[in-house]
Amino acid sequence: MASLTKAQVFIMAATAGISVANVYYSQPILNAIAHTFQISTEKAGIISVLGQVGYGIGLFFLTPIGDMIERKRLILYLQAGLFISLLLMAFSPTLPMLYVGSLLIGVFSVVAQVILPMAASLVKENRGKIVGQIFTGILVGILVARVFSGFITNWLGWQYVYLLSAVMVFFTGILMQADFPPMHEHFNGTYTGLLKSTVDQLRRFPLLRRTALTGMLAFGTLSAFWVTLTFYLSEAPFNYSASLIGLFGLLAAAGALLAPLFGKLADKGTHSRSLIFSTGLTLISILVLKLFPGSLTGIWLTVILLDIGVQATQVTNIAIIYSLDHLANSRINMVYMTSYFAGGALGTYLSILLWNAGGWSWSTSFMIFLGALAIFNVVSTPRMQKTN
Repeated sequence: MASLTKAQVFIMAATAGISVANVYYSQPILNAIAHTFQISTEKAGIISVLGQVGYGIGLFFLTPIGDMIERKRLILYLQAGLFISLLLMAFSPTLPMLYVGSLLIGVFSVVAQVILPMAASLVKENRGKIVGQIFTGILVGILVARVFSGFITNWLGWQYVYLLSAVMVFFTGILMQADFPPMHEHFNGTYTGLLKSTVDQLRRFPLLRRTALTGMLAFGTLSAFWVTLTFYLSEAPFNYSASLIGLFGLLAAAGALLAPLFGKLADKGTHSRSLIFSTGLTLISILVLKLFPGSLTGIWLTVILLDIGVQATQVTNIAIIYSLDHLANSRINMVYMTSYFAGGALGTYLSILLWNAGGWSWSTSFMIFLGALAIFNVVSTPRMQKTN
């Protein structure tokens, strides 16, 4: 099995972060886009929805192909498609074309979900550390995306957000065609057989099912927290503006910066120990909210601890699933990430329902339930030894 240089890991992390950021650029600039096309904010909001839908489509139909053809070649095709989609978005003369551009941006932004299994397949030692570094690039891309698009829109206009992103995608596309080690073993069969085999991974690996459930619960907790925190801080006694609430997201950078550290921990000892710690930290962070309602310090502490706990869970989970079968990493990754994002969507939806029914008390109780269920799932899963 090959190895990766520090420069190659950096290129992969930067490419993954720049790619996934495109899904989130539209969120803070919808009003500017609505003004340009003279449409309602509701119609503008469809742009963000289509980006998320496109990402789901790409995740299911495109990322498994990484087990069939050389991943470096697949990344080239995806980045070429992303480059063209960004130009379409920037120069769209009509709203329907803008919608198409947003959908295609989501489809081709799944480059990050091809790079992660690629890195895992190319290394044997320190897999968790390297995957953690690339995952840090993804987290930084997500965190910086909204700040970047808002700043560029204020200074140059929203179209330049996508033009500048196209330039970055172009150059990272060239860098990703550097001398990465090739993979010589691939899935032999048809594309239909590949998709069927993707679903079969759930049957093959009970550990994948348990790990996917842990990731679903963790991300569901995080999503539930952020959506209800917005409602909570908008009301008395805080009465914060949307821009001020957005600054709380900067505290979440702690999770991104510490992801490589937890990747190293995942390379040592048992994965179970790491997951018990990370899911326990997630539950403790929500208990702080429950025990100290109305405390701004408690909210700050929860933001930091919750993000660290969820990101540590994610990095450890990725280290686990990439030890199952390196020939099926792309398919296994698709199964896991689909469960992960499904958990986020369900957590968001249910937390809004509970907020409307019982406010902050019901919402935090729901988060505690998810956190406790995640710990139970980890503890009841057969011992997960480190495998490389």
